[in-house]
Amino acid sequence: MTKAETEKKKSLARTLYMAGLGQNEIADKVDVSRVTVSKWCNTESWKEARAAKNVTRPELVNKLLLTIDTLITQVNDSKDPTLVAGLGDKLAKLSAVIEKLDKKANVVDAIEVFMAFSKWIEFRSTVDPEVTPELIKAINKYQDLYITQQMGIK
Repeated sequence: MTKAETEKKKSLARTLYMAGLGQNEIADKVDVSRVTVSKWCNTESWKEARAAKNVTRPELVNKLLLTIDTLITQVNDSKDPTLVAGLGDKLAKLSAVIEKLDKKANVVDAIEVFMAFSKWIEFRSTVDPEVTPELIKAINKYQDLYITQQMGIK
């Protein structure tokens, strides 16, 4: 297999991995070994990229709101004065986090934009011959590099 063929298979494998497929299924579809897919996944931080891709700002805000609801329910059910006293501080901290998520541009914003752009460029590749697998690979490389640097990975 030539280097170009390997890179094309790796790019396809990454796309399938980011779409949520398992390594065994990817290996079958791309016609490489499961060990090869695992190596690509580990050396190029696909797992971290997929995890980051799946955490959106609305999901984070919803989880924080559920945490607030759980705290209030626990305090109301317990009738413990010490829990009641600490509730205000916990609520203030959680509210501050929600406010930061709503106002501050961060890695989650970049990931959301990169996800939308990746879907668009994937579609664009079906109608535009200038959008090659090599171009998509280069774009993915620099998006991943940006995100990992912003998150302090590597």
